Amino acid sequence: MPLDADAVWLITGCSTGFGRELARLVIEGGYRAVVTARDAERVADLADIAPDRAVAVDLDVTKADQIDAAVETARERFGRIDVLVNNAGYGYQTSVEEAEDAAVRDQFEANVFGLFAITRAVLPTMRQQRFGRILNVTSVAGLVGFPGSGYYAASKHAVEGWSDSLRAEVAPLGIGVTCVEPGPFRTDWAGRSLSQTATAIDDYADTVGARLATTKKNSGSQPGDPVRAGQAMIALAGEDEPPRHVVFGAQGFGVVTDRLRARLEEIESRREMSLGTDYSGD
Repeated sequence: MPLDADAVWLITGCSTGFGRELARLVIEGGYRAVVTARDAERVADLADIAPDRAVAVDLDVTKADQIDAAVETARERFGRIDVLVNNAGYGYQTSVEEAEDAAVRDQFEANVFGLFAITRAVLPTMRQQRFGRILNVTSVAGLVGFPGSGYYAASKHAVEGWSDSLRAEVAPLGIGVTCVEPGPFRTDWAGRSLSQTATAIDDYADTVGARLATTKKNSGSQPGDPVRAGQAMIALAGEDEPPRHVVFGAQGFGVVTDRLRARLEEIESRREMSLGTDYSGD
């Protein structure tokens, strides 16, 4: 069934970037919305666009009590949750060898375990409705690994694999699951929000070091438009049968399609070895 004109959206990570632009478009489009950030004051202006249809809520996705409170607010205020947008998260760049354990674990808490937790909290409502749309904002890095982004890519790959299983479980219940995989977009991801541990190992200067420098240099001039991405996400949520994957941005599209074709060719080139690992049947 298509999205109702007064559908209820719950969007995480609305203080900047994709989340902020999407929340604004959703509210201006007449939908009802729970807009969230770790500090709700940073998104209060969004709720003020239409106080009768929008509410700003404190939400750190790593805190179970705040997840429960945000979901309960949506249910009490609007009676349902039609679209969950899992946008909260951040980047961490370093070499695999030089990563700081605490930084890796913190990223997984936000990008992976927090996303899992809020989705679990929303699913009972969507099951009861027999309708829902879950949009997980992952990344091109959820499909392709780059030097310097091993742990960020791992967090996004985890969400991608989990989304496959979730989709298989909830599709018969009228719930759609889509991963949005942006390439370079003009958000704060590569600026204030990005955590980096610079490489001090010369052997990684031309791979990790170069990647980290390029990321910082290009911040603010990426080709992707967050407003157009928000418009696309609203369109996706309104589809009768939303797709499993949508790559956003020309750069990301090119990288992903080239890499997936190469990966399939590589797998097929080892066909005899693959099939030869079964029991022979003797």
